[in-house]
Amino acid sequence: MRVLPVGEDALLVEVSSGDEAQALHAELLRRRAEGSLPAGEIVPAARTVLLDGLSEPARLAAELTALAVPSAPRGVAETVEIPVRYDGPDLADVAAHWGVAEREVARVHAGVEFRVAFCGFAPGFGYLTGLPARYDVPRRPTPRTSVPAGSVALAGPYTGVYPRSSPGGWQLIGTTDLVLWDHARVPAALLSPGTRVRFVPVTATEPAA
Repeated sequence: MRVLPVGEDALLVEVSSGDEAQALHAELLRRRAEGSLPAGEIVPAARTVLLDGLSEPARLAAELTALAVPSAPRGVAETVEIPVRYDGPDLADVAAHWGVAEREVARVHAGVEFRVAFCGFAPGFGYLTGLPARYDVPRRPTPRTSVPAGSVALAGPYTGVYPRSSPGGWQLIGTTDLVLWDHARVPAALLSPGTRVRFVPVTATEPAA
């Protein structure tokens, strides 16, 4: 673990893996909730956690350097179910990359309990982990100029759902009508770091919401 100062009142903690970043994020949230960690924001990323709004960053840096990161808690976070039609334009390519039939892609993907590792790229976009490493897929060689909102996609070790139409280079395997980002909702984002997610297959004639 490496702890780096960021400005006058923030720290960036670097760890060696995404699993460690998720575990550290959960532990820091727990400490803030119990009142032993006075931090304004705690923001996870792929292999880092940013702590902002610290009153004594130097003291906390020394404590974090000596911290043994615990295992991430299981069965505590909220679970969100996302109905999905496995009808994406890249489904056949993903099936070929995995060496399975297209229906097997849906079965494997829907059989995993995912966890939001971190958020970014666009408001409401969560980077979901959970698929075994053998199911990693490359990004498309040429990104699309426009990916429809609600597209369920894969890239590397991550699954994501595009909350709005935007350019993107992920492999599209399905579609949901669920709204990932809604200004009228509190909170606006359906997914947040630590949230557990399950994808529920629906048929093409059923609404995916």
